[in-house]
Amino acid sequence: MRKFPVVLPVEQPPSGAVRWRSRTQSLVRAGVFTALTVLLTYVFAVQTPFVRLSFGFLPLALYGALAGPWRAALVSAAADLIGVSLFGTGAFFPGFTLSALIVGAAYGASFYGHRLTVRRVALTFLCVDIAVHLILNTLWLALLYEKGAVLLLGSRVPKIVLCYPLHIAAFLAVCRPLAPVLTGRR
Repeated sequence: MRKFPVVLPVEQPPSGAVRWRSRTQSLVRAGVFTALTVLLTYVFAVQTPFVRLSFGFLPLALYGALAGPWRAALVSAAADLIGVSLFGTGAFFPGFTLSALIVGAAYGASFYGHRLTVRRVALTFLCVDIAVHLILNTLWLALLYEKGAVLLLGSRVPKIVLCYPLHIAAFLAVCRPLAPVLTGRR
């Protein structure tokens, strides 16, 4: 019986999106963005038991803009698993990996192939902050620490309100100068 190579259908990227030359290049970029996400989320972060302040969203959102929702979701989940394995302070909880996967997919779905306007970036970060960071992560913390979700919201809402404009400004400040270099259109 003759075996034929498996050919996967390649999704055509939207106009203006990045087309990478090879699978090796895609894998290397995913690894670099995963490593950057782990470093900025776990190593260079300020963390309390209920709140973490970090810039780990930057490489993840940028990779979502470059690679799309599925790849960004996988990079986000991989960064979470690697970060927890190497730098985790407590027990592994799969809910946070699910949250990370959703965040990566949201960044990819919103940014990939679209112009990165202030409005699009602000709405995306608002949706991610409310749906994932405020609701889902608070639910995971309430389940994990057996504390009331309302009690946990007291420390999480001010963090999200304070960090929301900083996230938008930081992402736009990093994304706009790097976009031509990363997309190969210098």
